[in-house]
Amino acid sequence: MITDEDKERVRQATDFVTLVSETVELKPRGQDYWGCCPFHQEKSPSFKINPSTGLWHCFGACSEGGDVFSYVMKRENLDFPDAIRYLADKAGITLSEEAHVSKGPRKNRLIECLTEAENYFHSMLMRGRGEGPEAARAYLSGRGFGAAVCKRWKLGYAPGRGALVAHLRKCGYTTQEMIAANLAVERNGRISDWFYDRVMFPIHDEQGRTIAFGGRITKKVENAPKYLNTRDTSVFNKGKHLFAYDVAKETIAAQSEAIICEGYTDVIAMHEAGFTNTVAALGTAFTSEHVKLIDRQRARKIICMFDGDAAGQHAAARAIKFIDKTTAAFLCVVLPNNQDPMEFLAESGADKLRPILDAARPLMDFVFDATIAQFDLSVPGGRVKALEALASLLAPLKTSVLLSEYALRVSDLLHIDVQEAKRAIKAAPIQDDAADSRTSKMARKQPQKSAHTSSYNSSYNPAAKTPAYAEGPSYDDVPPYDEVPPYDDSSSYSVSADTYEPRGSQGLSAEDRRQVNSELELLSAMATNLSLVREYQDRIADFVWADARHQTMAWAMLATPEGATPAQVVAAAAAVEPNAAAILSSGRVISEGNSDTRRSLEFIVDTVDYYSVQRKLREIRSNLRSSSYAGESSSGTLAEEQLAAAQELQTRALELGKRLTSGQ
Repeated sequence: MITDEDKERVRQATDFVTLVSETVELKPRGQDYWGCCPFHQEKSPSFKINPSTGLWHCFGACSEGGDVFSYVMKRENLDFPDAIRYLADKAGITLSEEAHVSKGPRKNRLIECLTEAENYFHSMLMRGRGEGPEAARAYLSGRGFGAAVCKRWKLGYAPGRGALVAHLRKCGYTTQEMIAANLAVERNGRISDWFYDRVMFPIHDEQGRTIAFGGRITKKVENAPKYLNTRDTSVFNKGKHLFAYDVAKETIAAQSEAIICEGYTDVIAMHEAGFTNTVAALGTAFTSEHVKLIDRQRARKIICMFDGDAAGQHAAARAIKFIDKTTAAFLCVVLPNNQDPMEFLAESGADKLRPILDAARPLMDFVFDATIAQFDLSVPGGRVKALEALASLLAPLKTSVLLSEYALRVSDLLHIDVQEAKRAIKAAPIQDDAADSRTSKMARKQPQKSAHTSSYNSSYNPAAKTPAYAEGPSYDDVPPYDEVPPYDDSSSYSVSADTYEPRGSQGLSAEDRRQVNSELELLSAMATNLSLVREYQDRIADFVWADARHQTMAWAMLATPEGATPAQVVAAAAAVEPNAAAILSSGRVISEGNSDTRRSLEFIVDTVDYYSVQRKLREIRSNLRSSSYAGESSSGTLAEEQLAAAQELQTRALELGKRLTSGQ
């Protein structure tokens, strides 16, 4: 569970301006920063953040606002706990929940260790001598990856023989840290390198920090896997990370399209050819967590580029279960001649790939066609087996709201009753992930297409004779190498990034709406300039508020001690009203860099006071019109008191109205 203390530590450690500047060009205006809203298209800046309060608001089409957490929730498409974890990770803060779960080395220390390993592997590739480094360079060069590509992607070579362990020890890392990062393993009482004689592909988190590796052998070794990946650690979970997501996410967001490949080299080839929205799963099948990562960039299309072999078809079938987990369209591309993306680019070039991607088929169409092609539908027995196969594919979707549509497609394909198709889908068992993984591995063991040939030495430009990436054979120009428990306390935070509206706002009169708006301005002024507002607290104490939440927040903020910072004032409001951040971010008059802050504040207080007086007058008139005074001995006295109060209020209203209209 994430504690309030953790939340405040993360909030204080986050530079809000720097965070927003990652995606928004901000310009200072007074004590605020303004820019174009990242959540809708606009030409004139209407998006404001206030560093002192930690609040943001869009005064344009969105009309949304809140604090740093609601901003991250909306920008990254995260829920509240994950927004805190996201910011904690950026700030290098270990949350209480992590401290309780993990008794091993700190995450930051492991990332530092992994980064040092990345630098070491890269140095071995670029400057190493001997059979191993030369074989690694030959492998990469044969795939069109010259020195510049290796530098951009920090590719490396792991020599093994305890070389990495020895190096990390010199750098001050302990055996426990190396084992926890899965860089070393204990064998027969000795500590050895986990990766041995392999080309190394570093894996980064979305912030670009090194968290894991994938290693490929350069020569066939009996009983050795072709690829060896980092096991799950406290900083890496292969089911939750995507290769190259850190460099692809901006393009995914900009193009609203993500491309999924099956291997490291395919992703690198795609990026180098200009398809920088490409990612890959990491030694595992595509998962729902991967879908969430892509959803965070609001992709409208997810194009899966599967190999045309048995393993690729199985991967496509696995992806079916995620079709209704996202609003993005799941599409599929199988390249000609069972080529993988790198082979196709080497042979045909990037210009030939774009039309193929644009013509991507719906994933379900591809899977359905590939499945029924295995059966003879001209005989009843063939249709029965095809129904069983399709029902098994659709079993994970048996609770989907689109089940009827899926069943209808099956019935059309097999010429059977739609209800029969639906019953078959509902009755089909859902294959567990472990079994599915075993099936995937078996598919991988089937005969594969021929080994990579010299065609890789072709350029992505068919007219060229050398690889597009090969800038020369020299590698010598490199400088010397000197699970957490679920968050179940949703009640502690209920701010959303939705537009703030006062309670019952749909039924408010025009005058009430004006009062609400003036209250928002006053609350914003209290958040940014409470020391000045305190001079008016006696008047504020007498206000009748249009929204009871506003009154509660005002009293909480005024109750803070003298000298409280704006952030502390906002925190006091949030302690009594869950939607405080969204409410406080809505006001803007006092914080627009006005040259006369005191005069602006007086205007706001007078405005709220005026509407408060009008509200009191309406209440008295209502009382006088009611029958509650009739028939009682004291009714005359009560009426006289009410009339006297009304006269005073009317005089006050005229005075305030004159001040407001004259600007005095």
